[in-house]
Amino acid sequence: MKRLLTILLAAALTGPLAAPVVAQDGPLRLTITDGVIEPLPFAVPTFEAENPEAAQVAADISRLVAGDLTGTGLFREIPASAFIAQEASFSQPVSYPDWRAINTQALIKGSVAVSGQNLTVKFRLYDVFSGAELGGGLQFAGTVPGWRRMAHKVADAAYSRITGEGGYFDSRVVFVSEAGPKDNRAKRLAIMDFDGANLQYLTDSSAIVLAPRFSPTGDRVLYTSYESGFPRINVLDVANVGRRQLTTAEGEMAFSPRFSRDGTQVIYSLSNGGNTDLYRTDLASGAHTRLTSAPSIETAPSFSPDGSQIVFESDRSGSPQLYIMSAGGGEAQRISFGEGRYGTPVWSPRGDQIAFTKQNAGRFHIGVMRTDGSEERLLTASPLDEGPTWSPNGRVIMFFRETLGAGGTSALYSVDASGRNLQAVPIQGGASDPTWGPLQP
Repeated sequence: MKRLLTILLAAALTGPLAAPVVAQDGPLRLTITDGVIEPLPFAVPTFEAENPEAAQVAADISRLVAGDLTGTGLFREIPASAFIAQEASFSQPVSYPDWRAINTQALIKGSVAVSGQNLTVKFRLYDVFSGAELGGGLQFAGTVPGWRRMAHKVADAAYSRITGEGGYFDSRVVFVSEAGPKDNRAKRLAIMDFDGANLQYLTDSSAIVLAPRFSPTGDRVLYTSYESGFPRINVLDVANVGRRQLTTAEGEMAFSPRFSRDGTQVIYSLSNGGNTDLYRTDLASGAHTRLTSAPSIETAPSFSPDGSQIVFESDRSGSPQLYIMSAGGGEAQRISFGEGRYGTPVWSPRGDQIAFTKQNAGRFHIGVMRTDGSEERLLTASPLDEGPTWSPNGRVIMFFRETLGAGGTSALYSVDASGRNLQAVPIQGGASDPTWGPLQP
């Protein structure tokens, strides 16, 4: 029963290995060679429809569960054409020899019931080689229009049981949707599921908007707006799309905001009299605290998961570099020392790494480093990659890539934190400045 839990998928976040990592207690294994993982073979027979009304949604959920897992690059689906076993119902015992014969290592079975607009989904996960169920069965309840969320929840549960880490499929991303020519591009805030589905617009395109940032609970979004002609920070309620301007410390321009980890404070850059420093505002009391005081430009702050530290970008050394300081301000320690310019740092939810944008020798990169600046690794390279954001479990990084030239466009991409599995996010139109939200409640 524990074989699936011992395949050590977390090793994907390490650097290249000289030898494969192999589970020692049986045939189920994960091989990593030069940072490449041998995907785990799994099967998802079409979920059983408990009534005729559930037939189509049962098929749709099955396909989306398989798509979520396959999209990670950690799993490989066994096609239905290879199936030998044909269990008649969700409750029927698993024919393990038939699944072993086609090298299935993980088996996901489910059933779906529809009553009016109400939807119920049940699922079970099996370790085929040990011949046992992994944990007990689970049941999710929702609505027929929300079937995609039910599928993402099933995939999250399966992913979590197999890898031992949290999932990220039932999450959303807020970003800047772009349309029109490059020299006159209309921008508005939009929100979508992590895979590009269920896109909704949160603002119109009457004013330039930049750098949206989710609150820790996913119910609010901070963003910078040029509605007044100068950059100002707004807070938007995602549910009712109501918004208000954040009262920041007095200055000409406020931008690059981000919530504290408990959602009670906002940290941002404030430009006043030609000087740009970091400030923090308490949302309840409105109290402002100046965190830096230097003739350099300090921007792009991001809290550590425990809220005790801030990583930010500063040109105090002569070029943009990354620094860490206490959340209360004080002396800052430089952590980036490679060639080139560093910016847009974001602390991993796991607390062990910082993602960033790097510009060097005419190329842009998304990279990661340890919080002390060690073990820097560049994950991407293109004429313009920018704006990394972490998935809720710290496994995947989303960013935007822009093509050069007058007809250039921007698009969202994701990459595993090991540098594997680079892929475009399938949405229509241009997109930039993504921020990944938490798992939905």
